[in-house]
Amino acid sequence: MSATINDVAREAGVSITTVSRVVNNNYPVKQETRQKIEKAIEKLNYKPNAMARSLITKKTSMIGVVVPGITNLFFPTIVEAIEEYAKTKGYSISLCNTGGDPKSETEVVQKLVSRQVDGLVVIDPTIENLEKEYYEKLSKTVPIILVNGAPSGTKCNFICYDEEIGASEAFKYLLELGHKKIAFIRGHKSFSYDIKERMYLDMIKDEDLNYTKILNVGKGNKIDVVESTENQVEKLLLQEDRPTAIFACNDLMAVGAINACIKNGINIPEDMSVIGFDNTLLAQVTQPKLTSVDQNMKQIGHRAALELLDTIENGAQGRKTIILDTKLVVRESCGKVKKI
Repeated sequence: MSATINDVAREAGVSITTVSRVVNNNYPVKQETRQKIEKAIEKLNYKPNAMARSLITKKTSMIGVVVPGITNLFFPTIVEAIEEYAKTKGYSISLCNTGGDPKSETEVVQKLVSRQVDGLVVIDPTIENLEKEYYEKLSKTVPIILVNGAPSGTKCNFICYDEEIGASEAFKYLLELGHKKIAFIRGHKSFSYDIKERMYLDMIKDEDLNYTKILNVGKGNKIDVVESTENQVEKLLLQEDRPTAIFACNDLMAVGAINACIKNGINIPEDMSVIGFDNTLLAQVTQPKLTSVDQNMKQIGHRAALELLDTIENGAQGRKTIILDTKLVVRESCGKVKKI
């Protein structure tokens, strides 16, 4: 049978109230008395009741983390970093997957709030919920950090990477390799994809290029997007005026593009260059290895957790917008255009 707070008090020769003060660290206790209680806790292997403790402290030491999918390695990497940092501060996480559906997103958020989580990290929130100011309203009662993607004017704390610079560097690299026919692959409804598409169209205009091709492959954060990308790229490759390079909005889409090329006997990078975005583990295990834009997912996760816990514990005031740098990681999937 598990030890109780009564057992600890009896072992240490103090009152239950004094034990409670040490466990919750909410009132000063003499160092000598604290040491006796800590020894008793260790000897009896006492584990405080989390529910009872939360009633006293008004805190659950739990933060909710909401993601649109778990098969895109971008999200698990950030979640792992959030949990890693949260643990060092005595917090646990409760992870919920929305599938990228706005209704499901609000439902899981409300469930987490009803469980009295101390705060929320929402990764890649849906356009619909951002536009109707759902998080803006909720942030008045619950500490919230949004990660990746927010429209201008959103009055919430959010952290993202500089997608404009990241996409621009990727396009510049392809242009330096001589590519003038660049296809763009994106998913359905995301500020992240919208930003990259805008940079693609700006690049077409600024460079006065005659080739424009945008493929929408559906929900971009599920493993299914590999197959849907492969199917659409295969049709593109069969066209007479096909591209010499493909920019994909994430590594899953890039893998689908690579698969389509391999299936149709198109060599990478000799006949086709492919560039991804995210620099997940996939980029290092594809053949050839994928050139991809890295946005330091671990740093995003650590920073999101740090900012959220600062708000929870210290009541940090003011709206924060934190934009982190990206870096193009050049590997083997891009090459110079063949001279005809």
